[in-house]
Amino acid sequence: MAKATVDVAIAILLHKSKVLVGWRQANQHQGNKHEFPGGKVELGETPEQACRREIFEEVGIGLKDWHAFDLTCHEYDDIIVNLHLFHACVPDELLNLIHQPWAWYRRDQLANLNFPKANAAILQRLSWPHLIQISDQLNHMSLQNTLFYWRTALEDQTQIDSQLQILTDEQCSRLIVNYALWQQLSRDLQAKIQTIHLKQSQLMHLNKAELVVGKRFIAACHDAVSLQHAHQIGCDAVFLGPVNATTTHPDVQGIGWDGFAALAQNSDIPVFALGGVAPADLEQAQKHHAYGLAGIRQFKL
Repeated sequence: MAKATVDVAIAILLHKSKVLVGWRQANQHQGNKHEFPGGKVELGETPEQACRREIFEEVGIGLKDWHAFDLTCHEYDDIIVNLHLFHACVPDELLNLIHQPWAWYRRDQLANLNFPKANAAILQRLSWPHLIQISDQLNHMSLQNTLFYWRTALEDQTQIDSQLQILTDEQCSRLIVNYALWQQLSRDLQAKIQTIHLKQSQLMHLNKAELVVGKRFIAACHDAVSLQHAHQIGCDAVFLGPVNATTTHPDVQGIGWDGFAALAQNSDIPVFALGGVAPADLEQAQKHHAYGLAGIRQFKL
């Protein structure tokens, strides 16, 4: 007998780098587990319409701006579930309207919660490490818990492909490449790389719904306008800086920690400080509303 297939709309609600999570009761399917808000797509609804309705009914807030997050399929013993995922930011003025028992969790707490197996890919995408290493040399990739942005200057596609093809799946999952490079890769390599970088010039030329669904995007931002645009088009995180002057760009004045904090404090997605920073600066950075740090010379871990 064929298993029933159910379409479910799920919302990833974000506020100041935290994520809204609830608890599924014992009498529900996959009960006694944590969950993201959402529910079944009703007849005549689009998944986004169902998401908007469910969030109003379950959470108690109405949100206008939604972004496609992912579409996944998971087969249980008794049912096949298509998960249509969307994400949205919750403004301060709606926080007091949220129903109990929904609660906010830091991203680095999510891995310790008891979610259904179908949420594994969601949790991986939401759970950013606090350090990002930047280099033009793939062999500098650290084995520690970091992401690695390969800022290569190679133009020969054959050389690029050959270097990427020797990486393990685990290394590819921690790799960040620029959007222009990712677009040139084979479909197999595109599928393995989960995180895509946008230069500020690339960011400002993209509109909502133009990001690749299912990939996470981290954009380079240097001012309030670009930071706001990253939110508007649905980016997952941003680089923000430079905080301090650097030897690579000695003519560029750093914004300083106070200038960084003034921009980062209003972000609902993780903000990584870069520019003259080192891993030892993480505590100071987080006091100034950074989620983490990114760098080159001082990040050769």
